[in-house]
Amino acid sequence: MAKDTVRYPDEVVDEIDSLVENGVFESKSEFYRFSAEYVLALVDDEYDPSTFNYGELKDELDLDEEPRLLGADGGRDFLDAVITVRQYGLRNDFEAAEAYIDENYDATDRPGMILEELLRVYRDRAEENGAGAGL
Repeated sequence: MAKDTVRYPDEVVDEIDSLVENGVFESKSEFYRFSAEYVLALVDDEYDPSTFNYGELKDELDLDEEPRLLGADGGRDFLDAVITVRQYGLRNDFEAAEAYIDENYDATDRPGMILEELLRVYRDRAEENGAGAGL
């Protein structure tokens, strides 16, 4: 099994810790594995989750079959937003991406938070590769 290091905002880690402390997940690792596979299954109909107990956890969490985070349009607007933020991120145009997110999403709603997190990934990559380097 591969190991990957990801940085999360303190608030996110606190929420995950709370879920583990309350017994919703057995461990932080279980949360991270489940959440990654859950999102992959949402965005790719052909993705087949392989995490141990994935189905049981999904049933216990009583997750909607239809992803709530994508909105009433079935996800098209959100997918377009992901593409837009990705394009800005690839060009290291973080200010334009921030402005786009701020104009179109509430920072406390799921779609806005997901877009902010996506933008953070591109910022981190830019820092690792040197601020002016292309990705």
